[in-house]
Amino acid sequence: MRYFEDIEVGTTRELGDYHVTSEEIIEFAEQYDPQPFHLDAAAAAESAFGELVASGWHTASISMRMLVENYLNENAGMGGRGVDELRWQRPVTPGDTLSLRTEVVDKRPSETDPYRGNVDTHIEVLNQDDEVVLSYTVTGMIERRTPGE
Repeated sequence: MRYFEDIEVGTTRELGDYHVTSEEIIEFAEQYDPQPFHLDAAAAAESAFGELVASGWHTASISMRMLVENYLNENAGMGGRGVDELRWQRPVTPGDTLSLRTEVVDKRPSETDPYRGNVDTHIEVLNQDDEVVLSYTVTGMIERRTPGE
């Protein structure tokens, strides 16, 4: 288990591969983002995208799953404080394989709780061509091994 004291600014990690299918894109869109270019290949062909594309929220959800399975479960996490600078850089299409890159960009003890610290991590989601499709910075709360020190 990694505690606040174990996390170093500048640390980078590359995580997993996630294969995106058209069925998954449509299923997510039906429930959460029912726009035509996420739901129907024919309608999507007539859109600005020219093909079926995943919802940006779907891509963000995939990144969360990858983070939990490959990174967050190793930390003494206490939840998140927020996300900044969320950007959908490129569309995600059926057949894309996504991976994730993290970099710890800042950390500081909590000013209000001696039992936790705040860690800012920049996230990039990349497709199989190493193109960034999504980026954001998340602030997570991490338990301190030695409160207040």
